[in-house]
Amino acid sequence: MENNSKNPSGSNDVAVLRMPDGTADISLPVKYDSFGNRFIDVTKLYSQTKICTYDPGFMSTASCESKITYIDGDKGILLYRGYRIEDLVEHGDFYDCSYLLLHGELPDADEKEHFRSDITNHTLIHEKFMEFLKGFQHDAHPMAIMCGCVGAMAAFYPEVANVSDPAQQIRACHRLIAKIPTLAAMSFKVHLGQPIIYPRNDLSFSENFLYMMNALPTQKYQVDPVAAKALETILILHLDHEQNASTSTVRTAGSSQANPFTCISSGIASLHGPLHGGASTAVMKMLLEIEQLGGLDAIPLIVERAKDKENPFRLMGFGHRVYKTFDPRAKIMKEISDQVLSSLDVDDPLLDIAKALEAHALQDEYFVKRNLYPNIDFYSGIVMRALGIPVEMYTVIFAMARCVGWVAQWKEFVSEPLNKISRPRQIYSGHVEREFQILSSRSSNVTAFKPAPARMYSTHARNPHV
Repeated sequence: MENNSKNPSGSNDVAVLRMPDGTADISLPVKYDSFGNRFIDVTKLYSQTKICTYDPGFMSTASCESKITYIDGDKGILLYRGYRIEDLVEHGDFYDCSYLLLHGELPDADEKEHFRSDITNHTLIHEKFMEFLKGFQHDAHPMAIMCGCVGAMAAFYPEVANVSDPAQQIRACHRLIAKIPTLAAMSFKVHLGQPIIYPRNDLSFSENFLYMMNALPTQKYQVDPVAAKALETILILHLDHEQNASTSTVRTAGSSQANPFTCISSGIASLHGPLHGGASTAVMKMLLEIEQLGGLDAIPLIVERAKDKENPFRLMGFGHRVYKTFDPRAKIMKEISDQVLSSLDVDDPLLDIAKALEAHALQDEYFVKRNLYPNIDFYSGIVMRALGIPVEMYTVIFAMARCVGWVAQWKEFVSEPLNKISRPRQIYSGHVEREFQILSSRSSNVTAFKPAPARMYSTHARNPHV
């Protein structure tokens, strides 16, 4: 698919903003993306008119121009650098797709081997990190550990703080891609209280992570090739997804020329939120709830609850904010899900419930009419459950994959000659200017903050009295 002209009409198109007081008509340039979608450029609106736009959540605002990922939610299309996600999963692997996002083109044989070797040989973590990891509570959530550890890497690689140096940019990107799986597995081992397992250079990217997460020093561990292939597919499907909350967070942090490790740490923090990276986890919690309500027999009741607008229950893992038809990633994950469940012959009542729920929803007119199909989070949760991956690691694996997209987006931003620090405007709705009151003249404010009663503190994070 070739890159089309950004202005298909060939003219200098403008949109006209007419103010309600009739003071003036304001002409705003119209930009076009590669597919001809229109954008009104308001870059100079404030400097020329002192007028700001208002768009909470940036639902109608493009915060940047990017060549990395494209989504057509109405048609169910996802492109990495112009390549359909279906083709990349079928014909490529993790190294192909990561190189593509980062460098813009698929690698040739020599480029791919050099990239694979560079990633493989940078998987080790500085031994000082062992002392750092020991400082976390033994049952701390792996995402909380990841957030702290990735940010702390800035102290170990200060040279990459020179974000204007292209060589340091690539070095930082490769180190992050290589080391985050190691940190992710270490975080899990700390969470379990098990010995940390070091990476192996003879394993592929997904094999290495499964080995570090599951192996023990006391016995041999053989990575299942079906599990490794399924995990690699999950990683490829989650590499990048346009300007979502965490990616926008990384770009915003990068706009201040912050160290790339701290930028990626900010992305992990954003992804840790339940509204962003917690969707697969929410699917598993829903399946557990259905099991408690009666398992397979409770599915018709659950579906009816989901249809009832007065009922707060929501069917997790169905529908998508961006895709108005079937998520192309979900189609692929459904195939992987079927293969994994068939190959591994897993006996798990939650997976039986998931398959029955999927079949019920796909045949229900209510869901079909509203395009509420199972999404990638639904199938990813099923696959990771079948692979024996605990639910607290779902978002960690999401972060491990999305790190590739984050570094590609960060590199694209810092490489731009005219990048600017992010500085959104606001609609101020607080008090206008008022005079300071001395303490004796202030009236009581019942809505003001009241400090909580002092309590005795414990070092144990799970003490119910803390």
